[in-house]
Amino acid sequence: MSANDLPDPAELHVVNIKSGIVAGLIARADELGVACEGWFTGLRLQRAQFEADPPVYLSYRQACEIVRRALRSLPGQAHGLVIGQRQDVGHFGLLGLAMLTAEDFGEALRIGIHYAPITGAMMELQLEPCRGGDGRDCVAVSARMRTREAEIEPFLCEELFASCLMLCRGLLGPGFSPLAAELAYPAPAHAADYARVFGCAVDFDAGCNRVVIERRWLQVAMPAHNPASAAHVLALCREQMPSERPVNEIVGAVERLLLLQLADAPRLIDIAAELHLTERTLRRHLCDAGTSYKAIHDRVRREAAEALLRRPDARIAEVGAAVGFRDAREFRRAFKRWTGMAPREMRQRAN
Repeated sequence: MSANDLPDPAELHVVNIKSGIVAGLIARADELGVACEGWFTGLRLQRAQFEADPPVYLSYRQACEIVRRALRSLPGQAHGLVIGQRQDVGHFGLLGLAMLTAEDFGEALRIGIHYAPITGAMMELQLEPCRGGDGRDCVAVSARMRTREAEIEPFLCEELFASCLMLCRGLLGPGFSPLAAELAYPAPAHAADYARVFGCAVDFDAGCNRVVIERRWLQVAMPAHNPASAAHVLALCREQMPSERPVNEIVGAVERLLLLQLADAPRLIDIAAELHLTERTLRRHLCDAGTSYKAIHDRVRREAAEALLRRPDARIAEVGAAVGFRDAREFRRAFKRWTGMAPREMRQRAN
C-alpha cells in the first residue's frame, strides 16, 4: 500500500461500519470466559450498546482499536476462522436474501461485493478476472485493507473469507470450494487450519489477499431466483448502505445514546454526562463537527418517527410518545416542520 493509497485521516473517524465483527468477538470472549468491557474504554462505546437494537455503527478507527484490543486479550488463535465459520446465509440478513434471489451465482457475487458495507465489512472488496495456476479461467475476490494494520489483518482476512465461504456454500451447496487462496501476510502458527476451512491450497506472503474461484461457478442458477423479490430486497439493501452524510465519532456517540432513550427526550446535559463531558465541551465538539445537539436530536426523532409511521398499525400519539413528545399536537407540529407533511399523510403514503 503506497502513501497515495492511504485514505484521508478524517475518513477513518466517520461512523459507517456496522458492528457485526465486534459482536462476534464479544460472543467469542463470553465463550472463552474473557471480560471484554475494557475493549471499549476511551472510545465512547459500551458493551451493552452491541446487544441493543438497532445495531451500533462505528468508525474504522474505533473498529480497528476494538479488534486490536480483543486479539490481545483472547487466548489462542484462529479466532477469525472460528467466527467466520459460524456464519450462514441467514447471518447476512438482507444481503444474504438478495444473493439467494439473484439469477445466478455471478450476479449474486456482484451483489455481495457491492453491498458488503451493509454487513460491516472492514476491508474493501473487488471482483476481478484472473487465471488459475493451471491456466483455468477464473475470477478472484480480493480484499484490501484501508490502512496498514499488520496486527489485525490476519484476523480480518480469516473472518471475511471464512464467512464468505460459508455464504457461498449456503448458496451453491457443500461441494463448493475455491481453487486457491492467496494471503499477503506470513503463515501463522495455525496455518494448517486455513487449508482445512477453505478446502484448497493456501499461499502466504503472496502480496495480496484474494480467493480464486473457477469461472464456471458463476453460471450456476440460484434455485430461489425471483425477479420481483430480488428487486424488492435490492431496494432495501440500497436503503441500508452507509449514508453519504458523514457522521464523525462524537456525533455517532450522541446518536447512539439518543436512540436508546429517545422516548425520555434527553437534554444536552444528560447526554454530555453519559459521555463524561461537560455540556460546554460537548457543544463545542458538535460545533466543530458542523452541527448542534438540537439538529441531531431533531434528525434522530424524525428518522425514528418516519420508520414507525411505515407500520400499518401505527398510532400517531404512540409514535409521538416513542420519539419524546408527551403531547400529540406538539408532535404533529414538529413533524410538519421537519418533513412538510402531517404524520397522518406520511402514514397513508407509506401504507
